[in-house]
Parts: sequence; structure tokens; C-alpha cells
Amino acid sequence: MTREQRLQLINAEIEKRILILDGSMGAYLQGFGLTTNDFHGTRFTEHPMSLKGDTDLLTLTQPQIITQVHEAYIAAGADIISTNTFTATPVSQAEYALEEVVYEINVDAARLAREACDRAEAADGKPRVVAGSIGPTTKLLSMSPEVGDPGRRDADFVGMAKGYEEQILGLIEGGADLLLIETITDTLNAKSALWGAWEAFDKTGVELPLWISGTITDRSGRTLSGQTVEAFYNSVRHANPWAVGLNCALGPQDMRAFLADLARVAECYVGAYPNAGLPNAMGGYDETPHSMEEHYSEWARAGLLNIAGGCCGTTPEHITHMLHAVEGVTPRAIPARDTRLRLAGLEPFTAAA
Repeated sequence: MTREQRLQLINAEIEKRILILDGSMGAYLQGFGLTTNDFHGTRFTEHPMSLKGDTDLLTLTQPQIITQVHEAYIAAGADIISTNTFTATPVSQAEYALEEVVYEINVDAARLAREACDRAEAADGKPRVVAGSIGPTTKLLSMSPEVGDPGRRDADFVGMAKGYEEQILGLIEGGADLLLIETITDTLNAKSALWGAWEAFDKTGVELPLWISGTITDRSGRTLSGQTVEAFYNSVRHANPWAVGLNCALGPQDMRAFLADLARVAECYVGAYPNAGLPNAMGGYDETPHSMEEHYSEWARAGLLNIAGGCCGTTPEHITHMLHAVEGVTPRAIPARDTRLRLAGLEPFTAAA
């Protein structure tokens, strides 16, 4: 089926039930015991620095493993499969001196995810959409990397937007159905990603739905750049997103209150995919598939969700339990659009009617 047909079907589905996003790429890949040689593959054996840890590069060097991850999440019940492109921008790939393969990574990652979804669709007729994963990069536009030099910036808006545009052009060519701008700690970075998306849409004539997912970095309820959940939503509302949401950083117990704040104000679909708890002393995650199922069941019955998934530490088993948690539950109702003026700094501001 075409991208347009698939999106039409998935939009019909989300009106009837809570959709399921996949889980962590990194957590699943850890089980493969990949070595430095696996990351380099045969193509990058002469690369002048170690590439171990560049998970997105596995799209080129170990595509069969990435396909295996996608297929496991599809088998677990995911409706939305995210591409292995979280750090596939020039800004982030510069850490490995691999800026020249950014476009290729994005094309191939979207293609691998699309092929896995196509095989599943052919088998059972159910639509699966590919979400092009667009991460926050390793730089911040709103904040200095040095406390003693608050005016310093290691990236600028135009350059970052150009990098995002390159990424998104690749995702579109590879077959992504929507764009997932995720793990947003700095809203200005997200705005540069939106700018890059609009530039890519103009160049290709293809406009994809936008899902914008912020990250609350601690129990204060604010992003790293200082915004509350409602202020963050007000800042990206102009983009008319298909969905907004929260992901990463927090486990489900700590995310609940902030998800409720977002579900109250968002005039579009809401998705949530927390970590499997906060990292423990060993760097692992303690929320089991069963314990996360309890949280998601309560969220769904409280009317907070349209899309549910998992972030760091989650596996296909977690996704299967999330599916069980939300099965048969009516999805969150989208409120009528608020016509009042809504602005944001660190806090939201809504003008009187």
C-alpha cells in the first residue's frame, strides 16, 4: 500500500484504539554482544577512530541485526516502528568523523524498517507505520556547555536545521511515514528540527505528520532548558503536530503527573514512552514488563493516552505487556482547540478570553 493509504488506515485505527510504539533499540542490541569489529564491519575497517557505540552506523554495517530488532517489535505487537537514526545527523555523527554517511544511514534505516513492516502487512493486512527517529543531537542551542561562559554555543540554529534537513530528506527517500522529533531537552533544538522538516517538505513535495516528544529531565517537571510541560507544548503548538508526548529520562511512576498535564492541554494525539524506570547503580533498569503493564493500564483508563511505547531499557517483552495493558481501552479524547492566545517562556501564559 502507499504511504497515503497507510496513514489513512492508521489514523482510522488511532480513533478506535491506543496504538503501540516499539521499545528501545539500544537495550535490545546489548543482547547481541557486539564488538568494535561489528560496528566497523567490512566497510569501515580503516576508519581512524573507534566506532563502537555508534548504534546508528549498524544500519550500514549490520543491517540484518537491525532488521531482527524491528521484526521482534512487530511480533510483540507494535503498530509504529522507529528507525535506527536517533543520532543520524551531521552534528552527532561528527563525534565519529562520519558526517559524510548521514544521508545514507537515514535512507537505509527507513528502508529496513519499511521492509520489515511491509512483510508484516503482507502477512496479516494490518498497517504498520515507520517513524523516522530524530534525536536532540549532542549540542544545545539554548545553553552553553560551560558554566563559566554562558554565552558560548557550539552550534547555531541555521547549521543545525541544515543537518536535520539532510536527515529528513534521507528518511523521506527511505520510506518513513511520519517524523518523530524525540527526547527534546532543548526546545530550540526541536524548532530547528521543525525548520529542517519544512525545508525538506518543500524540496520533496512530501509532507509527513509530525510527532514531537519532549523529555522531562527530573522530578522538577521541566525540560533541561527549563520549560514546564505546558510551556513546552505552547512552544511547538504552531507546528500543528499529529501527536505530542513525553519520553525517556523518567520511569512511568515519575512521568505520570507530567503526562496528565500534557494530556489536559494538547489538542492532538498524545503518546508516552518512558524508560523502564530510572537507571540503577549498575546502569540497568528495574521496571519489569509486568510492573510497566500496571502503569500503562492505569494511564489508559485515566484517559491519558493515544500512543504507548517504551524508551531506554524496554524490550519486546515490555511492548507485549503494554499491548495487553491498553487492549480494549478507549483512547484519550482530543479536546476542542483553544482559540485564546497561548504563549510560553519557561512558564505557560494564556490570555484571557
